[in-house]
Amino acid sequence: MTNLMEMIITDLRNEHIKKDFKCGNELLDKYLSQQAKQDVSRGLSACFILSDSTHVVKGYYTLSSCSDKLEGFPEELAKKLPKSYDNIPTTLLGRLACDISIKGQRYGEILLIDALKRSLEATTSIGSLAVVVDPIDEDARSFYKKYEFIELVNGTRMFLPMKTIKRLFAGE
Repeated sequence: MTNLMEMIITDLRNEHIKKDFKCGNELLDKYLSQQAKQDVSRGLSACFILSDSTHVVKGYYTLSSCSDKLEGFPEELAKKLPKSYDNIPTTLLGRLACDISIKGQRYGEILLIDALKRSLEATTSIGSLAVVVDPIDEDARSFYKKYEFIELVNGTRMFLPMKTIKRLFAGE
């Protein structure tokens, strides 16, 4: 079992050891080892790494700006938004994965909370109605549902409103 005190979340850096990362999903493993650094350098996403004291990557997530069609949001939310917006600014939590060596130890939750907090903090500089995710499979969909993410009308993407996220961190 890995001790939380030995773990840290930082932006992706050269000293991070990614080669042995295995989460059980080849797409997520390959993304970290082959594409994440390029996406960061191109300004396509920000990548945050959960690593141990030896810089071995134990988990990661990515964030980027995004927009979603107003018509994709549930009617009760969409009717509160200006009709002049066809697209609503959102924050995409594009990928979130933990190494199999720490599965079941709630590090996925820790990464999610960190991503939500960073996303909320960014709203002081750039508008975003919600954090959106594209669950890669049914396990991921169940994970996000557990944290109150709501399905968009199209049924593939899920979202958590910034108002909800703000309430989560209001007691800090």
